[in-house]
Amino acid sequence: MPFQPARRSPIAVDPSASRGRRHAEPESRSRSPFQRDRDRILHSAAFRRLTHKTQVFVAHEGDHYRTRLTHTLEVAQIARTVARAFGLDEDLAEAVSLAHDLGHTPFGHEGEDVLGACLATHGGFDHNAQSFRIVTRLERRYAAFDGLNLTWETLEGIVKHNGPLVDDAGRPVGRYAAKGLPHALLDHGEAVGGDLRLATRASAEAQVAAIADDIAYDAHDIDDGVRAGLFAVDALAAVPVVGDILAAVRAAYPGLETSRLVHEITRATVGALVEDVVAETGRRLADLAPADAEAVRLLGVPLVGFSPAMAAAERQLKDFLFANVYRHPQVLAVRKEAGRVVRDLFAALLAEPAAMPAPWCDGLEAAPAASRARRVADYIAGMTDRFALQEHRRLFDDTPELR
Repeated sequence: MPFQPARRSPIAVDPSASRGRRHAEPESRSRSPFQRDRDRILHSAAFRRLTHKTQVFVAHEGDHYRTRLTHTLEVAQIARTVARAFGLDEDLAEAVSLAHDLGHTPFGHEGEDVLGACLATHGGFDHNAQSFRIVTRLERRYAAFDGLNLTWETLEGIVKHNGPLVDDAGRPVGRYAAKGLPHALLDHGEAVGGDLRLATRASAEAQVAAIADDIAYDAHDIDDGVRAGLFAVDALAAVPVVGDILAAVRAAYPGLETSRLVHEITRATVGALVEDVVAETGRRLADLAPADAEAVRLLGVPLVGFSPAMAAAERQLKDFLFANVYRHPQVLAVRKEAGRVVRDLFAALLAEPAAMPAPWCDGLEAAPAASRARRVADYIAGMTDRFALQEHRRLFDDTPELR
């Protein structure tokens, strides 16, 4: 049966009823508030920098590996597909998807880990919170305000990418239970005191963007892992769902060349995961019956998700990728050297802020230690892989090749 998109759902966020922007602006006559959010993100400097930021492999290692930009575009495509199936606001789902990785450092999670350690006594570093910091403060393009002045709903989706941040009593939960809320949120007045409602779940559109993120990297890290020679295609045979797809493709196309075989596996994996999310979310909608977008936020459980069987299979796929890609000795060796680049840059720029260009260095000589460290971290986090290496070569004589 051909795909039939759902009509606009009662649980979709209504752009005409948005809670608005921090700084009031006239409404557009040609675009909804969420379309404007999407366009502002697309035209931001932070978005453009994603093209030269690591996903798993350092950006210059090969032209066909995913970067943060290509990953982000894949997330947005998957999110629109799922949002359309339920009649959700596709523009909001896309806006959240496009913004979700803006806060990533150069060199992927290694850069984030190193900056987190460098800022351990100054509030730490969290890439989700840094995305929020970029769109509310660090982008400086508009005459009337700092940041992009996005709608409340898009900001909510960025902040709650991994679900609620606090419980009903305001205590940090999940990944923040031990170390507290990220500095970027505590430092932003409208995020404190419940304005972004950190104890509730995000909209259905934001939940779709979050699971699209999982689907995208589950599938494309298979492709990039084989392409990099980190594991052979046959190693996928024992992985649930993916192993069945591998067998089916080989049965249908005996002797298929590896590049085509991997592409077929990748696209079929995306399809299987998306179809499971659509089916499971449909079941949850029927069982939970939220009346509107606000009811989705107050459910107490996610509306969008994998079925129990697929969630277990997806966890095993992640375990496989963790062991065979993210913790592969070749990847770890590059990560170690990349971490040294970030660590060196932080130490050098903290000691000599004048080595940063204006306005980054302005007023830092007499600034408190925490403010100085945060400014240096903001500067480094915004670097692309290649600019970080360029800056390291400018300041040091032993810049690694990262290969």
